[in-house]
Amino acid sequence: MRRILFLIIGCVSLALGAIGAVLPILPTVPFLLLAAFCFANSSQRLHTWFVGTKLYKDNLESYVKGEGMTWKTKIRILCTVTCIMAIAFVMMRNTTVGRVVLAAVWVLHILFFVFGVKTIQKSAVPVQNGKDR
Repeated sequence: MRRILFLIIGCVSLALGAIGAVLPILPTVPFLLLAAFCFANSSQRLHTWFVGTKLYKDNLESYVKGEGMTWKTKIRILCTVTCIMAIAFVMMRNTTVGRVVLAAVWVLHILFFVFGVKTIQKSAVPVQNGKDR
């Protein structure tokens, strides 16, 4: 039963992460991290497939390896989070405490991605057949 639950959550997270890669309103990285975790706990075959996908390689691979993220990935995540939190901030117009907590979480999120996650350069175009492209 536990494996089935992880499988279902992993598939839903993968779908949301894939949608988030296209639409800036959904965060990609948290959903893909959740999918990787769920697939690793549900099926080794699914986990192996997932870490081989372009979606995983473009958004998570370097971060999971401990190398960091590119500025493009960081900015995409921060813009998405900012949009979502701005909507929540507007919806909490009568809740001052909620707005203060949300603002604090937003600031900490920005600080974490700017200073806590290492920034890497985008990898160069690979050399094929001994010739540069």
